[in-house]
Amino acid sequence: MIDLFRNRIFTRLFIATVCSQLASTIGTMAFAFYLLDRFTSQPAYASIAEMLYSAPTIVVFLFIGVFADRFDRKRIAENTGWIRAVLSILILAALAAKVWIPIVFLLLFLRSAVTKFYFPAENAMIQGLLREDQYVQASGLNQTAIGVFTLFGTGLGAVVYYAVGVLGALTIDALGFLITALLVRSVSVPVEVRLPNGSTSFSALNMKVVWGDFRGGFHYILSSKLLLSLISGFVLFGLIGGSFTMLPMLTMKYELAPTNYAFFVSLYSLFLGAGLIIGSVLGAKLLEKFKLYQILIVCLLLIGCCVTMLGFASSPWVYLMVTFITACIMAPLDMAIGGWLPKLVEPSMMGRVSAWLDPVKMAGQTLMLGLIAWLYPSAFTLLGLHLFVAGLLFLTCLVYALTLPKFARQEEATRIQTKTGAVVEA
Repeated sequence: MIDLFRNRIFTRLFIATVCSQLASTIGTMAFAFYLLDRFTSQPAYASIAEMLYSAPTIVVFLFIGVFADRFDRKRIAENTGWIRAVLSILILAALAAKVWIPIVFLLLFLRSAVTKFYFPAENAMIQGLLREDQYVQASGLNQTAIGVFTLFGTGLGAVVYYAVGVLGALTIDALGFLITALLVRSVSVPVEVRLPNGSTSFSALNMKVVWGDFRGGFHYILSSKLLLSLISGFVLFGLIGGSFTMLPMLTMKYELAPTNYAFFVSLYSLFLGAGLIIGSVLGAKLLEKFKLYQILIVCLLLIGCCVTMLGFASSPWVYLMVTFITACIMAPLDMAIGGWLPKLVEPSMMGRVSAWLDPVKMAGQTLMLGLIAWLYPSAFTLLGLHLFVAGLLFLTCLVYALTLPKFARQEEATRIQTKTGAVVEA
């Protein structure tokens, strides 16, 4: 782990990403509190706002990977920071002027669309800056960071919201994006990492080229059964993620703690973040002893059981304790996936493959948030939503159990054959 931070370029990019995610978490949570307080009788507004963070993927998915593989990855990451800062200021001004709320939703949509270009460019640069044996370590570090900003970000979002209001939270939001842009600007990334496929002029880009590159990423995924199996699971992960974006808040607000929901939602983030941090430590040990697909399958099974328990929780404290256990199990799962994908994808194709990950996952997330906004509370109960998510987890576990072990052996046999020229039984 220390070797990662000896790489100063990686360190600055890592801090830039943490600042971006932490600022976004604070602003997002504060805005959700704002909507629930101002439009108490319309819980669908909070679900719609969350949906707008994922829906832009459907609009920009064709361009994300093409930009990351054809244009300067550093400039893409930097410029997204500047643009998101400006859009955050515009959202702040719109709320201060009390404009029509759909205008704020439109600004959120645009800012989220810009965000989609950051992570493929940043991930592709990170892959080019690290050795293959460092990918799992970097994934574990990212998981720890996610735990930290989940631990403090949402709680801080609630504190900022009740201390200085949604405008104060959005100010922090904008500052975080400014710091991200400045940090990315300060690093010197090798040309072969920034432009692995050579320089391309913007004028040479047209829809035929864009579609060709996007389709090339799809064919690349199809060429590897293991990669295809992993990415297929992201559809279900998106549905699950969409559920858990809103489920804790709705559960506390309308069932377990109606009068103190903000307090318990903040505690939810603390318990979730603490679990992710501890789980990251445990995950590092598990990744040394077990195969990646074994960790994925067992973790999915256990998380499904935990989500079922969450649906039957009778008090907010029981809900929080089960959330902590769930997070401890989620961390090794995310580490395994995050460390496995870079090993399967060539650096020159990382942007185009990443361009498929986000749409697949976000399409599921947008669908789930739309269903919650439409059907809750008229058709869905909170228990029903929890059981539905648990069922998706068990389904994903079954799919992975039937496919990953076989495909992992085939992938390893192919790799050995490529290196030695010897035919290996899969």
